[in-house]
Amino acid sequence: MTATLGTTSATKTPDLGPAVELVSKEEGHRQPLAPEFVSAEDFSPLEVAYDFGRVRREDIEAGPKNIWRYKKLLPVPSNVEEIPNTEPGATRLVRADRLAKELGLKRVWVKDDTGNPTHSFKDRVVAVALAAAREFGFEVLACPSTGNLANATAAAAARAGWRSVVLIPKTLERAKILTTAVYDGDLLAIDGNYDDVNRLATELAGEHPTWAFVNVNVRPYYSEGSKTLAFEVAEQLGWRIPPQIVVPIASGSQLTKVDKGFRELGQLGLVDASPYKVFGAQATGCSPVSAAFRAGQDVVQPVKPDTIARSLAIGNPADGPYVLDIVNRTGGAIEDVSDEEVVEGIRLLARTEGIFTETAGGVTVATAKKLVETGKLDPDAETVLLITGDGLKTLDAIENHVGPKAVLPPSAAAVNKALGY
Repeated sequence: MTATLGTTSATKTPDLGPAVELVSKEEGHRQPLAPEFVSAEDFSPLEVAYDFGRVRREDIEAGPKNIWRYKKLLPVPSNVEEIPNTEPGATRLVRADRLAKELGLKRVWVKDDTGNPTHSFKDRVVAVALAAAREFGFEVLACPSTGNLANATAAAAARAGWRSVVLIPKTLERAKILTTAVYDGDLLAIDGNYDDVNRLATELAGEHPTWAFVNVNVRPYYSEGSKTLAFEVAEQLGWRIPPQIVVPIASGSQLTKVDKGFRELGQLGLVDASPYKVFGAQATGCSPVSAAFRAGQDVVQPVKPDTIARSLAIGNPADGPYVLDIVNRTGGAIEDVSDEEVVEGIRLLARTEGIFTETAGGVTVATAKKLVETGKLDPDAETVLLITGDGLKTLDAIENHVGPKAVLPPSAAAVNKALGY
């Protein structure tokens, strides 16, 4: 699909750093860099191809403390860090020994992406999308969203001085609605689920040539932002790839790009190209990729989402088949967990490591537990869990499960009695 832009963009050669062309994922058809996301040749998704040249660890390590330290590995302008942006990335990798003990794993690391500007990994992908959109001459930043992307798009547009148009299902968590609306862009609630909203966004992208829908017409560039999770994990581990990583699945794009990031690091000699396994995590109420994996199929059948993990509630995941390919190629697995297990995953991470995650993170933790119990995760292999959003965004998921241990008068005796002294 093509977006036709104005005269200014048509005469400008985009500066997208090492990016050289787009390539179709099915048959490898190549075409020039453009705001397009589907190949006209084989109708498969397009992704960015590069000519990286020489990239050294020391050059990366000398870069800014955000994702732009990896700009030589991303489709962004050479001066991207000089243009106002939210500067995401450089989030902590936490050694989670108490969680590891609870899960039955020898060594666990938690990649805690709640520390991003709008408290989810979506700040990474939106920052890359905005940088590319600017080069293509777009004027409005837009998206369909299950919540975190809405926050990130509205914030990035505000920082850049752009207008934003954000489409969300009207049933979205109240916290995510408020944390998008506060940026004062055009937030529109749609009577439908995410798949309905996404179809509407695709239609609007064709009608408004100056609107950059980050996960539609500039999706090939947007999705590359997820590679920075892989880059950071590898760098924070001392330039090595973890043997096992568990990734939540919504559209599936994040998992595919984490794998791509690890492969690129190996190809460039920035890490030893050691084997690793990728594991996918879904909520049972929206688990089409898990169901396909369990059935040994390579086709993902759409479902109607029904889960508290709304940020993962994409019933027709665009990258589902590619997730299956990666998980099978690396020897990983995909599991799904119930809403009750999601809540317990949230609470488990909070009480063992002091990290409060949203429902997507609860899915990741609970799935890791299930993967250990079913013998799919190697208990002796170092494991990374991706925690992609902040629990303050999904308070409704736990509000009936946690609270004060007791309500007491202002008396030391009452406190001591309640605590068993």
